[in-house]
Amino acid sequence: MVLPRLSAQNPAPKLDDEMNKPSKKRVLRTKSDQRADSIEQILDAAEYLFSKSGLHGVSLRDVAKQVGIHTTLVHYYFKDKQNLFESVFARRAAVSSEGRMEALEKYEAEAGDKPTVEGALRAFLDTDLDLYVQRGEYWMNYAAFCARVSNTPEGAVLMDVHFDPVVLKLLSIIKRALPDHSDADIFWGYHFVTGALMNTYARTGRIDRLSGGLCRSDDFAAVKQRMAKFMAAGFLALDKRPDKAQ
Repeated sequence: MVLPRLSAQNPAPKLDDEMNKPSKKRVLRTKSDQRADSIEQILDAAEYLFSKSGLHGVSLRDVAKQVGIHTTLVHYYFKDKQNLFESVFARRAAVSSEGRMEALEKYEAEAGDKPTVEGALRAFLDTDLDLYVQRGEYWMNYAAFCARVSNTPEGAVLMDVHFDPVVLKLLSIIKRALPDHSDADIFWGYHFVTGALMNTYARTGRIDRLSGGLCRSDDFAAVKQRMAKFMAAGFLALDKRPDKAQ
């Protein structure tokens, strides 16, 4: 199922009116292809719906209706809604996490003994922003999905599992760049960074309205141009003090 890119003006996928199925059909060669395609359609639909309503606002019936299949087929591939939710989260998490880890390790090697906060943040932030833009509409749905669920108990658990290693790598580089700053300040700095990042991924359209269209919530290129530099300045502005002064 091909879902159009989301925006404030185009919030829902466009399906073929005649059969309530995608207008673009795939040529499937084997039963294995058909199975894989069915699973992908279910995951794509669930990803979109979870991005809009979260885990508790979506039922398996909703997902089945979105795809245009019977609910029993969703149950056939996924044990329950929690299993489907976790599968949606995990499907793209590895690509995002591994891409950022590779970028951070490359930056760390190139920076040697002189890493900077902005350099580390660019490896972490820019790499992911590029991923969503380059991969297109499905990945943009995943960004919105992560933004919605990151502040829920069920989403926070999955964030820990899938993203803690790459986040801790980022923080280790920032600590080397700011040896005189307390660990508490480093962690608070990341807290502010991830809050801004999740707000960006949510693409609520609020900045569009506030700016009268000057800024667009889906303009990740504009975000990439500014975010790392802005956030680095925030880290640098924190007072230098020992951990005991936390």
